Parts: sequence; C-alpha cells; structure tokens
Amino acid sequence: MIKVGIIGYGYWGPNLARNFNLIDNCLIKTIVDLKDDRLKLAKKNYPNIHISNDCNSIIDDPEINAVIIATSVSTHYELAKGCLFKNKHVLIEKPMTDSREKCLQLIDLAIKKNLLLMIDHTYLYTGAVRKIKELIDNNEIGNINYFDSVRINMGLFQHDINVIWDLAPHDISILQYLINETPESITATGISHTNNNIENIAYLNLFFNSSKMAHFSVSWSSPVKIRKILIGGDKKMIVYDDLEPTDKVRIYDTGYSINYSKEEEKNIMLVDYRIGDIFMPKLDTTEALKNVSLDFVNCILNNKEPISNWKIGLEIVTILEAAQKSIRNRGKEIKII
Repeated sequence: MIKVGIIGYGYWGPNLARNFNLIDNCLIKTIVDLKDDRLKLAKKNYPNIHISNDCNSIIDDPEINAVIIATSVSTHYELAKGCLFKNKHVLIEKPMTDSREKCLQLIDLAIKKNLLLMIDHTYLYTGAVRKIKELIDNNEIGNINYFDSVRINMGLFQHDINVIWDLAPHDISILQYLINETPESITATGISHTNNNIENIAYLNLFFNSSKMAHFSVSWSSPVKIRKILIGGDKKMIVYDDLEPTDKVRIYDTGYSINYSKEEEKNIMLVDYRIGDIFMPKLDTTEALKNVSLDFVNCILNNKEPISNWKIGLEIVTILEAAQKSIRNRGKEIKII
C-alpha cells in the first residue's frame, strides 16, 4: 500500500487528490495547504483524510512514502528536497524547479536514495499525444520538419513566474516526448505589460542539429483561448487542437516534393504539391491525470521509470533557463547545455 501526502490544494491539487483517491494500492493520508478556505474544502471533500497547514506533517510522517507537490514553482525545490531526504518518492507539478542547478541536486538525491522523482507533465498522458507518438514512431508522417504551437488565453497572471515558465512547459514536453531529440539552441523574445517585469507574452524558437525547428507562442493576454499544435512531416502533417471536444487530432495527407531541373544552365526549383485526405483517428478518452497517477504508483511498486521522468523534467527546465537568458538579451541565440 502506497500512503500518499498531497502538498497544495489550490488549482491543481483537487484534481490530483480526486485521481489518487480512486487508485487501488494507494491511500491518501494527509492533505496540506496554507490557506484556510482550501483546507475547509479539502475537509469537506475528504472528511476521513487528515488536513493540515504544516508541510512537516507530511515530510516527517514515517508512514507516508510518497508525496505529491502541487505548489508554486518557487517552493518545489525545498519541498522535494525535504521529502527525498526523508526517503519519500516524489511527484512534482511542472516545471520541476526554477533552475537547472536545483533540478540536478534533486536528481542526485533521488538516485542516491533509489527513489522515484517524477514530474507531472500531464499532456504526455493524453490519448491525443499518445496517438501522435504512435504515428511518428511508425513513420506514418515521415521525418518531422517543424513543430509549431500556440498556447494563449486571457490570464491567469502569475506573481512568481513569467508566461514561459507557466505555459511553455506543456508544449515543450510534448515536443521532447515525440521526437526525443535535444535542441541545440534557442532564441526567445517577450514583453511585460505589468510593473513587475514578468513577461506575459513570449515567442520561442528551438533549433536542432537536424533540419527540424520548433516555434512556441505563449500569452496570458489573448482575447481568445487557443491550444493548437501543427506538426509538419515530409509524408503527412498533423494538427492537434486540444480545445476540440472530439476530433482533437487530424492527420492531413498533404505535402510537397522539390525537384530541380536545368534550363540554360540555371537550376530551377520545381515544387509538386499533394493535397489528399484528412483522417481523424479514434483516441483513448481516459483522463490524462488518471494515467499520471497510475504511472506514479505503478512505477513505485514495480521499480520502473515513468513516462514523464526526471530526464524530461531536466531538459525542459534547461530550455526554459536558456529562453530566459535570450529574453534578457533581446532575442540573442543561446546554446542549450
């Protein structure tokens, strides 16, 4: 039996509690939050679970062997470090921490103590992303040329992180999961329309050693909500629209081929376009967070590596740090470690 403690019952915590509460071989023992209204809600929803405003009631409890951290990014490092030090497996809300160095310290501690350190990049567990992964692995869309994502909406403005750290991890995690290739460099631009210098609009470009490139547009200042990814392969192309109620993934049998002919000793580029059918595959509709919760518990019980492992978590924070440096230098290209 995995006895779980949940730290943070704000925006994401209730969703985590609901899913972990339904898993066999798992028992939520304690929920912690610093706000009285959130504690009252937790007590109302789970009258038999211990409720506390003290994180140490989880960290110091020898019966709790796994902790879910759903708090602000700035608190992730200290909380996760305390849990790992007390020999508890950890699931952290994205991103892992607010710096690469802190990530490395947590990873080192988890490895030394043989503990699971998992990051909640929920989109990797959706039926849509899993289907896209299957299509790419089966070479149905060919070599990927580009990845273009838009994740914009009105709000929610954060007080401790900018829009890149808040929204970009979703689509960067999807990219890294799908192509399993580390980018070489990044350029990023962004702007703040508040007096705290926290960017609320930003654009990122990732460059690879191969011919791939990826572009990300993120914003808290859009009049419309858009969650869309375009993936261009040299065989087919994919549009993933997360706001679509049913047909979230569309595969376009669309592409082009380029040939060169010589005319009067001049190379002339000839482009042949192909416009074919559109296919909408059937997707697994299981709630992604249920899959996250099951993966965490099963990996603890069976000593396995989760889909959203610390390696993906580290790569994403490394990219975010480089993006931040680029923004501070007005879009200068930054090498990624």
